[in-house]
Amino acid sequence: MDTQTAANTSNYELNKKIISVVIFTFFAYLSVGLPLAILPQLVSQQLQYSSFIAGGIISIQYLATLLTRPKAGQLADMLGARKVVLMGLGCCGMSGVFSILAVFCMDKPSLSLILFALGRLCLGAGESFASTGSTLWGMNLVARTETSRVISWNGVATYSAMAFGAPLGVYLNNHFSTYAFAATTLLLAVIGFVLAYRKPTVRVKVDTKIAFLKVASKVWVFGAALALGTVGFGVISTFITLYFDERHWPNAAYALSVFSIGFVFIRLIFGKMIPKFGGIKVSLCSFVIEALGLLLIWGSTYIGMAYVGAFLVGAGFSLVFPSLGVEAVKQVEAQNRGSALGVYNAFLDIALMFIGPLAGLLIPLIGMQNLYGVAGVITVFAVILMYFLNKNAQKQI
Repeated sequence: MDTQTAANTSNYELNKKIISVVIFTFFAYLSVGLPLAILPQLVSQQLQYSSFIAGGIISIQYLATLLTRPKAGQLADMLGARKVVLMGLGCCGMSGVFSILAVFCMDKPSLSLILFALGRLCLGAGESFASTGSTLWGMNLVARTETSRVISWNGVATYSAMAFGAPLGVYLNNHFSTYAFAATTLLLAVIGFVLAYRKPTVRVKVDTKIAFLKVASKVWVFGAALALGTVGFGVISTFITLYFDERHWPNAAYALSVFSIGFVFIRLIFGKMIPKFGGIKVSLCSFVIEALGLLLIWGSTYIGMAYVGAFLVGAGFSLVFPSLGVEAVKQVEAQNRGSALGVYNAFLDIALMFIGPLAGLLIPLIGMQNLYGVAGVITVFAVILMYFLNKNAQKQI
C-alpha cells in the first residue's frame, strides 16, 4: 500500500469514526429545521400574533440553549459525552410531545402558544446537550490535532440537517397534517436515543478543572466575533419566510436550503484551510463573504438575487464556527475542552436569543427588507474585529 493510499484510508477511517457520533447532532438539528418554515406562519397567521411574538417563539429556543450550553459542556467533561447526548435527544423528544399538544389546542391560541413555547424550550435544551455532547464525543475519539475536523463535521451535520429539515417540514405540513412535523420530531428523538444508547462511551481522564469565569476570560473574544457573525443566520432562519411572503415570492423554505447548501459545500471543500491558514484569517475572509450575501438580500429586486444572497451568507458563515472554535479551544487544556465549547457556543445562543425579538421590534420601524441591510452592517463589525485580531496575532509572531 503506497503512502497516498494509506493516507486516504486513514482519512476515511477517521471521518467514519467522527461521523458515527456527530450523526446525533444531525438528529437534533433535523428537529430544529423541521418547524423553521412552518412555526412563524402558524403563530402569525393561524394564531394571529404579531411578528414580534413570532420572532420571540423562535428565539425562546435559543434562550434555553443559552442557559444549558455551559452546563452541557461541564456535564460532558464530568459524566462523559454519551450521557449528555442521551439527555439531549430526550429533550428533543419532549419538544415533539409539546408541539403535538400545541397543534391539538390551536383553537385556544393562548394555550397553544404556551405549549409551542414549552416545546421550543425543550428543543433548545436538546440542541445544546446533543450538539455539545456529540462534538466532545468526536474530539475524544481522535487526536487533538483533528479538532477542526470534528467541529467541521459537526457543522456539516448541523446545516445539512437544517437544509433537509425546512423543506421536509413544509412537505409534511402540506401532504399530511400540521401534526406531522411534531410527530417526526418525536420519532427522530426515539431513533437517535436508541442508536446512542447502544454505543460505548469514551472518557477522558480529568486531572484538573478551571473555574467557569476563567474559561470565559480565555475564549470570550472569539465568542463575541461568533455572535456578530450569527446575526446573518438568525435573520434568515427566523424571518426569511415572512420576507418572501411580503415580496410575494414562493418557496421560502428553499432559501433556507440554499443557505445550508452553501454552508455544507464550503465546509466540505475548504475545511482544510483552517489548519493551513489559521482560524483568524479564515474567519476574516468568511465574514466578508457573509456581509456581501446579506447586503445582496437587502438589495434584491427578484427572487434569484435573494437565493444567491442566502447562498453567500451560508458560504460565509460556514467556516466561522470551526475557525473561531479552534482558536477558542486552543486556549484551554484537554480536560476543559467541553467547558470551553460550552462557553464559546453560549455566545451563539445569546445572539440567536436576541435576534428574533429585536428584529421583530425593528421590522415595523425600518421594514422587513432593511432588516437584512442592518444585519449586513453588523457583520461588517465582525470583519473589523477579526482584522484587528489578525493584526495583533501578526505582531506576536
